[in-house]
Amino acid sequence: MKRQQVVLKNSVHMSAAEVDDKLDISTAFMEFADKEKPGNPDKFLRDTMLSLIVAARDSTSVALSWFFWLLSKNPLVESKILEELNTNLHSNDVKSWMLFDNKEELQKLVYLHGALCESLRLYPPVPFDHKSPTKPDILPSGHRVDKDSQILFSFYAMGRMESIWGKDCLEFKPERWINKQGGIKHEPSYKFVAFGAGPRLCVGKDMAFTQMKILATAIIHAYCIQVVENHPVVPTNSVILDMKYGLKIRVAKRNACLPASVE
Repeated sequence: MKRQQVVLKNSVHMSAAEVDDKLDISTAFMEFADKEKPGNPDKFLRDTMLSLIVAARDSTSVALSWFFWLLSKNPLVESKILEELNTNLHSNDVKSWMLFDNKEELQKLVYLHGALCESLRLYPPVPFDHKSPTKPDILPSGHRVDKDSQILFSFYAMGRMESIWGKDCLEFKPERWINKQGGIKHEPSYKFVAFGAGPRLCVGKDMAFTQMKILATAIIHAYCIQVVENHPVVPTNSVILDMKYGLKIRVAKRNACLPASVE
């Protein structure tokens, strides 16, 4: 879309220079599509906006649902996270914990980060993806692929492969994400593919972790979450790994909870 059109659509009373100071994200994408994707800008805008909507809402909520379900199945992990919160965050005001001014506070929560990574490994919000080569190529495995071939990646399956994660690949084990120095252990994006890999790595990865840590911190500190007995928890077949029947839980204030069992 041309600059003159942008000016007219935003306001007939604003100059082009004034519009430059007030560009929003939709306008920026429209200009990019007009310049870089002149053949089919509408498709580019549709796909981009859909990605933003899915990434900003559905994937984060789905990730947290699986995370809290896994915590309910692993009370020892929950106890360790709570201990870490009490050790590193000294405020009793839960609301203040949701307004971190810098990343230093979040970086202290190493075990929580590991638990979130484990949840994403076992239950990636986007369970599969596909790519198509623009020209014939040879994969690292030696397989030849033709132009426009559909190559499907199952992130859900990859997170459960012994050849990638070891014999304990089916275990919910936050410790696998902690290095010998007690910091967060880095795993290559081509191994931990919940956020994509290489040049296609999700640009919102850090923001997603920040959101999940803030919400998990506030909830775990204040409440106990117990999944309703006999409620079926299974994934649905979808582009987003929703729980087919949702997650039915009982919530109680933390100070009213019985100590968690740590068998």
